Amino acid sequence: MLLATLAGLAAAIWAFGSIGFGSVVAVAGRIGAGGFSLYCLWSIGVFGVLGAAWLAVAIGEPIRLLGRFSWARAVREAVADLLPFSQIGGIVVGVRTLLSRGIPTSRIYASFVVDMTTEMAAQLVFTLFGLAMMITMLAAGGHAASLRPLILGGTAVMIAVMILFFAGQRPALGLAGRIAHHFLPGSGAAMTGIADELRYIYARRWRVTFGFLLNLAGWVGTAIGSWVVLRMMGADISIWSALSLESLIFTLRSVAFAIPGAIGVQEAAYALVGPLFGVAPETALALSLAKRARDLAVGLPTIIIWQLGEARALVFAARKA
Repeated sequence: MLLATLAGLAAAIWAFGSIGFGSVVAVAGRIGAGGFSLYCLWSIGVFGVLGAAWLAVAIGEPIRLLGRFSWARAVREAVADLLPFSQIGGIVVGVRTLLSRGIPTSRIYASFVVDMTTEMAAQLVFTLFGLAMMITMLAAGGHAASLRPLILGGTAVMIAVMILFFAGQRPALGLAGRIAHHFLPGSGAAMTGIADELRYIYARRWRVTFGFLLNLAGWVGTAIGSWVVLRMMGADISIWSALSLESLIFTLRSVAFAIPGAIGVQEAAYALVGPLFGVAPETALALSLAKRARDLAVGLPTIIIWQLGEARALVFAARKA
């Protein structure tokens, strides 16, 4: 992970150095404080949609817990974007956030597995849309053709991961149960509970479908936020082109899931892919810079509040003991 992070930093330095950091900052400054605040509020709203997607497959939990599930998603993203834990660390922390809320453990883990599956399926649909748009709009462009193998390869990796994740859920739970029972006698019951909860959730297909649609809305909503930022910067780009651009950026970020915050990958991707959709390199990098600033403005307070909550729980546990 350290080597990957260093490689990502090198890519980021190359991207900003080749375009000119001063020109990128100048373009980003066109957003203004009001526009940036609007962007942050829009992103917080997207967390509400993603929290609803998770809650939709946590069958048995009331709608009044929407705030808790949205908060868990916000913490997950903040940890993945700002702390050196990669996406996997963010997932672990996001799940842990709900474990202390009195929700049955088996329901949290099972609903998380289903939510991850529907999230990846929604991203795949969004990515295929982006590829179709790219091929339709840029079929004659040689520069686009040079990037096509990279984007298609990233999509293939996403498809493979989604298939393996979906097909391996039950066998993996069975294997994990046997290993846990060997080292921790009695833990097999917990694995059985998760498997039973999974079967219960998948039997309610309309809830799984609803979760998928909400996750798809989350991807689209995030991309629309980027389109608004690009327009505030003065970029003449249609919403369809922005959706296509963002779907391809998300794909390349997903392939780099082991790099914390996809450092460098996001910047290099914007510098290379942005011009294909008529976005100047400095404007594309300014969007990436705005996203990083948004991650800090929203994610840093989230992490601080989360840590304060963890400290309070430790103090309470110590007093109780």
